[in-house]
Amino acid sequence: MTATIFGIIAIAFYLSGAILQYFSLKGRYKSNRNKVLLLGAAALICHIFSFNGTLYSNEAGLNLGFYGIASLIGWIMAVLVTLSGIRKPLQNLFIGVYPIAAMGLAATQFMAFTGETGKAFQQLSPHLTSHILLSIFAYSVLTIAAIQASLLALQDHHLRNHKTNGLIMRLPALQVMEQLLFELIWIGVVLLSIAILTGIFFIDDMFAQHLVHKTILSIIAWCLFTTLLVGRYILGWRGTTAIRWTGGGYVLLMLAFFGSKLVLEVILG
Repeated sequence: MTATIFGIIAIAFYLSGAILQYFSLKGRYKSNRNKVLLLGAAALICHIFSFNGTLYSNEAGLNLGFYGIASLIGWIMAVLVTLSGIRKPLQNLFIGVYPIAAMGLAATQFMAFTGETGKAFQQLSPHLTSHILLSIFAYSVLTIAAIQASLLALQDHHLRNHKTNGLIMRLPALQVMEQLLFELIWIGVVLLSIAILTGIFFIDDMFAQHLVHKTILSIIAWCLFTTLLVGRYILGWRGTTAIRWTGGGYVLLMLAFFGSKLVLEVILG
């Protein structure tokens, strides 16, 4: 019951922070950066307390099913963006990241946790555990990059159509937005590279039937993101090209992480 209360409070804080940042971006209020950061910090703390019973329980272990993973990834994304937003102009990402964290948390609050995946997870070695956690961090960072790419696409569209008023005027300069995007992709690719390497060394057969789609899709996604980075620094790729490659890589990575879980745990039950 306590975990549920903390979860509901965290969701309220997440949504309040996202709404406040949206109104700031629309120009209805002056910049509320500190207030949004405070709401985000409060949401993160409450989100941690909500993990007891939803992400973890003494009886069932750690919940790494579809909803548990979604909640954990949402929390990690919110942590990364909130901390980075203290020093970098990333506060507009709150509009996308905080609702995602709220949705992941809401799913764990209302969906049953059987504990089957938790018990299986408790039997894993520290090496496999590190591989899973690295994969989760990589996916979280690249999800933030995908949201940044969406904002960049919106900004690029408006500038191409000479619409430089309203919301677009309150975003950082296009060059700054692109720089932030590629910084996120760099970090995500490094984490994904390490995750894939640890999988090769610590998983007996990465191409086993239950892992083959995850492995292939993750490797293809890594190839797309890496090609984008090479194209950026050798051929000067930017703008629409960067947005499309980021979107393509992220879709593949999302299917690798959630494709089978969605079908087996949610659709087929």
